[in-house]
Amino acid sequence: MQRDTIFDLIGVGFGPSNLSLAVRLAEEAATSRLAHCFIERQPEFGWHRGMLLDDCRMQISFLKDLVTQRDPKSRFTFINYLFERGRLNDFVNLKSFYPTRVEFHDYLRWVADAFEERLHYGETVTSSEPVHSPGSSKDIGALRVSSCDREGREWQRVTRALSVGIGGAAQVPEAFAALGSHNVIHSSTYLTSIDRVVGKATDAPRKRVAVIGGGQSAAEVFVDMSRRFPHVDASLVIRSGALKPADDTPFVNEIFSPAYTDVVYGQSKDGRRSLIERFRDTNYAVVDRPLIEQIYEMLYLQNVSDDLRHRLLANTGIEAAVRATNGQIELTLRDNLTGLARAERFDALVLATGYRRDTHIALLDGLAPHLGDALVKGDVERDYRLATPEHFKPRIYLQGCCEDSHGLSDTLLSVLALRSDEIVASLAEHAARDRPASRNSAQQKNGMSDGRMAIAL
Repeated sequence: MQRDTIFDLIGVGFGPSNLSLAVRLAEEAATSRLAHCFIERQPEFGWHRGMLLDDCRMQISFLKDLVTQRDPKSRFTFINYLFERGRLNDFVNLKSFYPTRVEFHDYLRWVADAFEERLHYGETVTSSEPVHSPGSSKDIGALRVSSCDREGREWQRVTRALSVGIGGAAQVPEAFAALGSHNVIHSSTYLTSIDRVVGKATDAPRKRVAVIGGGQSAAEVFVDMSRRFPHVDASLVIRSGALKPADDTPFVNEIFSPAYTDVVYGQSKDGRRSLIERFRDTNYAVVDRPLIEQIYEMLYLQNVSDDLRHRLLANTGIEAAVRATNGQIELTLRDNLTGLARAERFDALVLATGYRRDTHIALLDGLAPHLGDALVKGDVERDYRLATPEHFKPRIYLQGCCEDSHGLSDTLLSVLALRSDEIVASLAEHAARDRPASRNSAQQKNGMSDGRMAIAL
């Protein structure tokens, strides 16, 4: 009977968070000896593919890549990516700190390609279960992670630590949840779904589409539809009185620095909540100023030509959404200033309504009886480790779902490099103590394998 490979770490999800962690683990011999692998449900690397619009740029500097803030000499910097791609001088000539989203995605994929031997693409983690310490009916010493690949095969791997970096899930407000997906899409799948919903301009009848949301994604989708689909009349529906610019001034931007994480974490729960709310307009329901100006000019030029195809419906709340008999969607819209309500029908909706950051709870549900109330309360240590009871020895690191405790930068790229450093330091500290003395060098080398020593059911 073949023994399980016991990993020091399994990463669930392989987006930027765990990708940065993979880089950090590979950097030094002391940490690269840790047996680890990553499980990703996508068949290949992908980061927000549904919003990789051709002309949309990153909202943060390329210097906030996976490693530069921790080690600018690393071979995995964005600058070295440009050098190896033969575009460094051309990029310098752009005189911009903000690459296109398409190019930054290519950078991330370039880094990911270096870690394929530790990656299991096309597998979905289905459960995580406790493994009791030898000779104990109470102490939990490891976790058994089960996953299913695209051929339906099930895999099990045992680990002493988890790094959960699965990103956000599309947030669909209750008013739209019952409409189905026939002609309702979330912005996260915009590029992969919009052609199906509105059809090609050459053979499709005129369509009326409502874009719901007042943030960057909503504005980008609104502009893209006005450019690429001449047969679409788009309406951008927002509750506020105007599109609001993101506050990205230098002093305010310091809240996204890694050092500010200590400031937020050091507050009481009420203090953290107050800080996050105070700076909320740096990240939520705000739009880059140039894009706001672009939309304003577009709507102005419509007035000049008397061709009022696209609209910004400000101060507008959505009270109800129902499917009409002809397949259209009827929205009950209320003017927040006058209080007057009206009904309008649309052929499709694009929901730019943000993301939920609680999907890790379902992933860890099998461990809930052993975690006390830490999972529900979101009790996380400064090193992003879930605060578990004394008898629960495995470490569970949460990435991208600790905004309430670590601040607004937690869901962004801004702290990736330093966060991975903190997690690896914590991981190494505990791994040296937890690893059995009898573990031989051959088993350590198995950490470099693809993990298929794990049980196939």
